This record gives sequence, C-alpha cells and structure tokens, in this order.
Amino acid sequence: MNFTRWSARLPGTQRRGAARPDRASAAPSGPAAPSAGGPPGAGHGAVPAARAERSGSGADGAGAPGQDHTPSVDALSVHDILGKVPALVAVVYGPEHRIAYVNGAYATVFGPRPPGATAREALPELDALGLLPLMDQVLRSGRPRTVKARRVPGGAGADQSRDGYYTFTCTPIEVAASGPAPDPEVACVAPHKGVLVFGADVTDQVESTERLRAAEARQRAAAVTLQRSLLPQELEQPDDLRVAATYQPGGTDAAVGGDWYDVITLGAGRTALVIGDVMGRGVRAAAVMGQLRTAVRAYARLDLPPHEVLQLLDGLAAEIDASQIATCVYAVHDPNEGRLVYASAGHLPILVRDAEGTVHRAAEPTGPPLGTGGWLHTSGSVPLGPGSAAVLYTDGLVERRDKDIDHGVEALERAFAGATGAPDIICDRLLRALGISTDHDDDVAVLVLQHPARTGHDAELFHNAALELHGGTEAAPRARAFASGVLASWRFSPELHDLGVLAASELVANSLQHGTPPMRLRLRRTDRRLIVEVTDGDDHLPRRRRAEPVDEAGRGISIIATIASAWGSRRTPGGGKAVWCEFALPRESGE
Repeated sequence: MNFTRWSARLPGTQRRGAARPDRASAAPSGPAAPSAGGPPGAGHGAVPAARAERSGSGADGAGAPGQDHTPSVDALSVHDILGKVPALVAVVYGPEHRIAYVNGAYATVFGPRPPGATAREALPELDALGLLPLMDQVLRSGRPRTVKARRVPGGAGADQSRDGYYTFTCTPIEVAASGPAPDPEVACVAPHKGVLVFGADVTDQVESTERLRAAEARQRAAAVTLQRSLLPQELEQPDDLRVAATYQPGGTDAAVGGDWYDVITLGAGRTALVIGDVMGRGVRAAAVMGQLRTAVRAYARLDLPPHEVLQLLDGLAAEIDASQIATCVYAVHDPNEGRLVYASAGHLPILVRDAEGTVHRAAEPTGPPLGTGGWLHTSGSVPLGPGSAAVLYTDGLVERRDKDIDHGVEALERAFAGATGAPDIICDRLLRALGISTDHDDDVAVLVLQHPARTGHDAELFHNAALELHGGTEAAPRARAFASGVLASWRFSPELHDLGVLAASELVANSLQHGTPPMRLRLRRTDRRLIVEVTDGDDHLPRRRRAEPVDEAGRGISIIATIASAWGSRRTPGGGKAVWCEFALPRESGE
C-alpha cells in the first residue's frame, strides 16, 4: 500500500469535494514537508483531500446549506492513526531499512528512535528478535510475513515489570518522496519500498497458554504417577521363568493411557502373565486400569483357566465403566507341560520364539474387548519349552498412524528374532528397534519372558519325578516309598525329607478317599522350593475345615496347611483336579 495515501472513510460518506475547484485550489502545490519524527511523505500534506473538506466549512464550523457534514476519517493523518494505536508500529524504507517513523507505543517499550538511521544501528531490538532477515524477505517478495509470540524483555505494560510477548507482522509498503532530511545522505528524495512493522501485544494470551500448559502438565504428571503406582513396583520372579517388563508413557503432549502388565505366581511352579490396555486417556483410564489389574490378581488366585478369568473380567469391566473398552491377554505357564495356555480379549497376538530362534504368532482364539459382554471366551496354547521366549505388548509398540498395524507386528517379529540377552535387555532392544522414544505419541507396555535351557550346575537344581497310582490298598505305601527314595536322591535334609514324605502321604490318602482314577503323584524340585502335587479324575476341590475330635476324616488338608509354605487346588483342563503344596528350601540348599 502507499503509506502517504493511506486513508479510510466511514460507510455512507461521499468524496464529492474531489471535483470542486475551490477544494482543488486549496490543496498545496508543492511537496509537503514531513512532520517531526514522521515518515517521508506522511505530513499534513499527505492527505490533501481531507484538508480541502475542512477548508470548505465556516469559521464557526457551519457549512453551506445542504453540505454533507458526515464525520470522515479522511481528515486524520497517518500519524494521527498510528500514533494512537496501542500496538508497536515502526516504518522503515530502503534496503538498509532506514527509520521513517515509530509510534508512541514503540517508543514506550524500546525508547525513541532517530529518523533516517538504519535499523541495524538504531533498531537493535529488531535484530535481537530475528526480524531483520524477515524484513529483507518482505522487501524482496512483496508479501507480508508474521512471527508469533516473540519475547520482549520488560515489554509488558508501561511499568516494564515483566517480559512481554508480541506477534510481529511485516507488511510491504511504499514510502513516497519528501523534503530534504537533516542528513542529505539519508534523505528520501524519491519513492522507496518500505516495511511496516506491526507488533501486537499477546502477553496475556501467551501467559494464559503457559498457565494452561502448566495445568495440563500437572494433570499429566498426576496421571503418570497414578499409572506407575498401580503397576507392579517389583515383578514376581518365578522359579522356571526369567521375566522383565517396561512401561513408557507417551510424550509430553500426549495424555497418559491405561496400559498395564502383571506377573502372578500361582503355586506349584505355575505362573500367570497379564498385559492389557484401557482405551482411554488421563486419570480416568489409569483408575480403570488399576481396578482391572486388582481384579485380575483376585481372579488369578482362584487358579481358573485363562478363558474363565477373562469371562469374569468381562462382566466386571462393564460394571466399572461401560464407556471404557479394554483389551487383555491372560496366559498361564506350566513348566510340567512346557506350554503357555492363554486367552485374549481383543488384544494383539503373543509372539513366541522357539529354541531355534523362529518367531511364531500365537494363533486364535481371540475374543472381543472386555466390557462388550455376550461372548464366550476360549483358551488356546502354544509351546514354550526350555530355550524359548515370548513377548506380550500393547498397541503403542507397533501401531503407527501412517501404516497398517500388521506391518508393526511384522517389524516386531523381526526385531524379536534377533533380540538376545536377558529379558530386560530384550525389552530395551525392542523399544529401540521399533523407534520408541520419549516423545512417542502413545503409551507402551512390554512384557518379556524366557524359559531358559539349564545346563551344568543349574540343571542339577531342577528335577521332576512322577508316579502313576492305580488305586487299591498298595497305592499309599507305594507313594510313600517313591517319595522317600526321590527326596533322598535329591539330597534334602532329613527334616525336609520327612515333611515331603508326610505331605505326599496325606495328599495321596485324600485323593484315594475322595477322588477317582487316574491318579498321579508328582514331585518337583526347583532352586527355591519343593513341590508335591497329586492329580485325580474328580473335579470337586478340597477345602480346609475344622475337624471335630470324633471325626475320622477331615484333617489331611489342615495338616498340609500347617506343615507346608503354601498349598492350593485347581481343576485340570481334561476334567479332574490337582492338589498341591510346596516347601521353601533353605537358602544354602538352592545355591
């Protein structure tokens, strides 16, 4: 725009004086001298039409009859307008950006500036704000450019007690010719291209935004703290497995989600492994996650098959919050079977790497997410023998906005196939291989388990022995003799030997009295405990009860609960039950 000809009129006004000869003669014929401190060509002669309209009125302000007295801003000079604008305004011209004009708001923040001096010398604040290169671009391109929320030290308010923030817009203009300047070398004697620098005060908006961000950061920190406090502070370490897990919340711009994991020792060497994801954000998702994790641990104590645990969890999820959908995988590892039995509620498949290094996806069954109801979950299984490893994970590890999730799972398969070392090292390698960093936009939970192949001294600490019992009066003596011989060969102390034989005798007697064939006695030794387990074909689980002095039965389970470190029972998949007890080994016996 032409800076010296910039004018505006209110709606409804007419420029009828443009054709009147008396107004034309009232206009000055020579070039107008610039006002003090103003831009070249921006003096009172910058808008001659406005001056002519004023000269047409009488001394008392009354014009001729019928004359239009509609108020007009044509009579205002550019100085009048820009001088009253609360924003910062500076006008420069030429390739060196020589000062033509600064308004009062600009002088209040940065101080007065001498006309004619170059911006680099007299407007160092523009250089500090990085505006000089931007002004060069505006001169070359003829297009306005804007930079947002630049900090100006002491630029907020007249007292300059705090820093201010301004959004600067640089607009190309034309500065017309004017009279001689005090310094002939900087006189504007011909029209020049210039730049209008306009700084709008956005301090309040920036501070409000910062307060909002700080509040969001506090809320996110609270959610992350809640999330981490609801996750296991220390993973249980099973005898037969090596387990590690990691949780990484999303970046600072992402609200924390509801990812969780857990490891639960079920007894008799069996271990439950859980991973899940609440499809939500913030404190609410973390709270729902905490309730689901607590419920999983409670249901796990019932030692139910995985699909029954998910069935119970499905109903609970709908009661907690019907609007929150969660996915979950619940898996149980039994070292005696060498398999991982699992059930999935809408979750991503478990990846298993066998002893040869080949990675397999755990196949169906996969049911809908928790909380949907009306679905009967089923269990599946995958081999997990010595030398094998498995990884359970949430979608944040493999899902990307620009790719199909199957591509992410395939990338994880490739990374898992080459990831070696301890489980915690594998977790770190998988995160790096999948590009998970601190600014990742989603939560990530990873659970890695290994069933190590033990050799040498470690192999001597893990033993199994089993005896098939066919019933009859000879079953109990055979079981006692078998247990005594096995425990003696495992070189247990006499006290532990006797306790193990007593436990085997009581469990077998209980099975003979209340169970049905087939029956089996299994003894298992790990580096930390001795496990005695008896299975039979009857699915009625025993319970501990107080036997009266006259009762001839009902004391077996009470004896087991008294002498053993732990005991329990569960139904077996093919029908029947297993009753077990375990004894903690003295520390020196496990070394």
